[in-house]
Amino acid sequence: MNNMIHWFTETLTADFWTDTGFWIDLGAAFFILTLFLVWRKLFTKYFFKGILTLSSKTPTDLFRYIVISFDKPVRMFFVVLGIFFALKAAPFVLIEAATLSILIRSSIIGLIAWGIFNFIPYSSNLFTNLTNRLEVEVDKIVMPFVTKVLRFILLALTFSIILDVWGFDVGGIVAGLGLGGLAFALAAQESIKNLLGGLIIVTEKPFTIGDWIKTPSVEGVVEDITFRSTEIRTFAQAVVTVPNATLSNEPITNWSKMGKRQISFTLGLQYDTPKPTLERVVRRIEEMLKNHDGIDQETIMVRFDNFGTSSLDIFLYFFTKSVNWGEYLEVKEDINFKIMEIIEEERAGVSLPTTTLQFGESKEEEAFKNELRETKGQKA
Repeated sequence: MNNMIHWFTETLTADFWTDTGFWIDLGAAFFILTLFLVWRKLFTKYFFKGILTLSSKTPTDLFRYIVISFDKPVRMFFVVLGIFFALKAAPFVLIEAATLSILIRSSIIGLIAWGIFNFIPYSSNLFTNLTNRLEVEVDKIVMPFVTKVLRFILLALTFSIILDVWGFDVGGIVAGLGLGGLAFALAAQESIKNLLGGLIIVTEKPFTIGDWIKTPSVEGVVEDITFRSTEIRTFAQAVVTVPNATLSNEPITNWSKMGKRQISFTLGLQYDTPKPTLERVVRRIEEMLKNHDGIDQETIMVRFDNFGTSSLDIFLYFFTKSVNWGEYLEVKEDINFKIMEIIEEERAGVSLPTTTLQFGESKEEEAFKNELRETKGQKA
């Protein structure tokens, strides 16, 4: 900045307007910058597309992923080189040579890190494809978490390398952090708890991405897990972010790991239903469930269970094969329709809850009281 101000003040007084060499050097600087920008455009339009076409013919996606990851960093590299050589050719000094060299090295390090940063998610795809070929099962929640860890490590390493390029004592900074580690740990207790909670979730695998879970805090489908929290989309389509420390210490019900889905209810028939009819209804419903394609055959219970307050209660307890909510409802609906058919064919009736309200005394009670009065009158 001082060099720029010094050059600007000198140019106000210097007679450079008629200096042909100054204008030639300035034009050369702009020409160099423009030339690199044109090369950048040509690289994007022709060279990059050609490389991408060739990479698509390779047996693996590795080369294509590398090309895609380093596309934008390479484009920016042309801009950095153009600025560097333009400043070198300029007739004035805006940045000292040593500082400019450090800036260029830092930029190259940052661009390389940018490309690697972009490549890390693709590497997880390659690893997933490899495990699929080897028929090794890897939980879906592991790779996104590992990707975030690798990216964090990359950023930390890049930052420390750039600091070293600028002459900072990285070892001294690390030592200083070590001396202040206790204060830092106390200030970052919650973050550390959430990080450990995330590691517990990844290692114990109570759920994976896409699972439907229920906890005291939230119920929904798991969308993502980070260092600090887990994102869960509720059935109202809202996204709830739960800290990993909270989630790892709560009971978690994973509905997606159900092998079958329960149906249980009580069917009440009218009290005037004859015993043979009631028996036939129970047996036919049980037989229908045993022959239904959507019902799991391991546990089927249909029993005359109870004399209810207003009905003869039949208890039904069974499971659907599918745990999918929509398919579960379809099977349940079909079962209900078939039960209705059985009840209609057997000429039985479903009982409705009834309540009898009585106002005043009944005729029997009134006659009984009159008889008591007459008896007392005769004795008197």
